[in-house]
Formats: sequence, structure tokens, C-alpha cells
Amino acid sequence: MSSKVLILSCGTGGGHNSAAKAIKESLEEKGLNVDFVEYLDIVNPKIRKEVNNLYIKTTKGNGKIFKVVYKLGEMYQKTNLKSPVYALNFLNKKRLYQYIVENEYKYIITTHLFAAQALTAIKKEHDIKFMQVATDYVCIPFWEETNPDYFIVPHEELEKDFIEKGIKQEKLLPYGIPTAKAYREKYNKEEVKKNLGLDNSKQYVLILTGSMGFGNVTEMLKELLKNIKDVTFIVSTGHNSKLQKVLEEKYKNFDNVVILPFTDKISEYMKSSEIILTKPGGLTTTEIATLRKPFIHTMPIPGCENYNAQFFEKRKMSISCDSIDKVVKNTKELIDNKELQEEMVKNQEKYISQNTCDKISEIVIKEIK
Repeated sequence: MSSKVLILSCGTGGGHNSAAKAIKESLEEKGLNVDFVEYLDIVNPKIRKEVNNLYIKTTKGNGKIFKVVYKLGEMYQKTNLKSPVYALNFLNKKRLYQYIVENEYKYIITTHLFAAQALTAIKKEHDIKFMQVATDYVCIPFWEETNPDYFIVPHEELEKDFIEKGIKQEKLLPYGIPTAKAYREKYNKEEVKKNLGLDNSKQYVLILTGSMGFGNVTEMLKELLKNIKDVTFIVSTGHNSKLQKVLEEKYKNFDNVVILPFTDKISEYMKSSEIILTKPGGLTTTEIATLRKPFIHTMPIPGCENYNAQFFEKRKMSISCDSIDKVVKNTKELIDNKELQEEMVKNQEKYISQNTCDKISEIVIKEIK
């Protein structure tokens, strides 16, 4: 009998795919045969790009459109009616089930709501086993429409939120958000800096803008440079080549600014930094905390990112800022305040597990056997 595992995700933001790849990495290390596929590539490859681009458009202009969409989702969640999102994914069940059968998958994991809804529709008619993984520190709208065997959630203190939204307690496993091995292994900071060609005598502050290069980073960087001396700012622009060109042109003669296009070495740049500034994406936030790094949350895309920032700030694992002025003030304070940095790291050790992937792998191996 097949022991193949299928992991499904969606590219609406980089976090879902990163979590999926982290699980794949862990399962393969334990000898399993694993495929990672974007859900929309199976059901309709033509619309994948359109869906991902639509998501990006909703997050522009400080995420005002996304905020409205998310609020509507929260309101719909209270009606107990099946959502239009579920109806769309219900239509994909036949094609997805055919793909599962043809490729002889024994177990399925998804890090995205869309695939979870389609799998739930399949499960009503066929005997399939699947696990879903939340990548934000809140029960987002429409998770309650899904019916996995197991639901991996970020922390036991969030279980109440998921139960109140209609998820059965016996399905919940508060294991955390899965992160790649690169964020969990021990490292030598000086060695990492040397390998990246960074100067070991300099202090670096890394600014992350997400996979799409979100936020008013141009204005933020200008204010940071004006107010903070003796540090070098590394600005990661993600896939936003337009932002990359603008910043490269503006700061080409600055020796305290490094513009970083999309890279597969982002974990190394995180390790090399004194502190990190990031928007509150669930996955990136977890990666930083898994590395045990002091950090600041910059202005969120309204919606689940607000909840991510609140979860971390409430437990003193980060500082959350809703304006550029606050980012500048808190960055300055955090760089100088080693005690505050140490307190953040201690709280990250308390609340953020480094064993999430191992725990997920244990469940999957047990289910397959």
C-alpha cells in the first residue's frame, strides 16, 4: 500500500508555502515520499496566477481592501451559513480527488483554507485522511467549515478561539507553526556574517517586507536613517523588483544601507542581524521567534496580521508599532537595551516551540502505519 504524502498550499502570501515546505523537509528526513503541490495548480492552473495577483492587489495601499474583505469574512463567520469561498472550493472536489487517487496518496496535509475546504467536501463522500495547519495566531474566517482529522494550531492559549468558532476540541493539536530546519539549528553568528560577506565589526538591522515587498518601507527607511546612527540597515524587498530599483537608486552611495532582492538565504540574514523589523505575517514572525531574535512588528496588513502582532506583544516577544514614528522610537530603544532584547528571547523560548515539524511528522507516520 502507498505511503505517499501530499502537501497542498496556496501562494496567497509566502507563509503558507513556507510552512508546507518545512513539513515536507521534515517528513523526507524521516524517509517518507512527499509531494508539495500548489492546490490551484491541480484544480485550475490558469487561475492560480490571477488568484495570487488578486490577493496582492487587496494588500496594496496599506491593505484597506483586504481589511474590508477580512471584516466581511468575520461577519459571515457569525451567520453559520456556508461561505461563497466554500462553494467555490466544493466545485473542485472531483478534480482534486481524482488527482489524489491517480497518484496514490495515503495522507494529505494542507496549510491553506482553500484546499482544506475542498478536502472536507471530498471527505463527505470518500475515505480520506487529512491534516490542516494554521499559519496565523487567530482562527481566520471559514476554518470552521473544514473537517480534518487533525488541526495543528499555533499555541494552546489560542485553542479557545478555535473552539468558539466551531472547531471540535478533539481535533486541535497546539504544536505551533512549522518552520524550516534553517531556523531551528544552532549557528555561529560571526561565521554566518562572514559567509554572507557582511562586516563582523558592524551591527545590522534587517527590515523584512514580506514576499511581496509590502508597506511604506521607503519612508520608514528614510526616518530610521535620520534618527539612528552606527547601524547598517539591510532591506529585503522580496519579489517587489520595483521597490528594489527605487531603493537601489536612492541609496547607491550609502555605506550603511544594503538592498536585498529576493533570496533563499533570508534565514542567514536573520541570524546576522542584531534586531529585525517585520510586518506581522504568521510564518515570518514564527521563524524569527524560532531563531530567538529580538524584533519589532511594523504596520500590519489589516486582518489576521493584527492578531499575530497582538499575540506576540501581549506575551512580550516583540514590540508592535502602528506608525513610522513608533517604529523609529522603538528600534532605537531596542538596539540600545540589551535587557529588553534578552527578555524577548526568554519569552520566545517560553511560547514558541522548535519541535513543531517533528511533532507533525510523528502524527503523520503513525496515521500512515
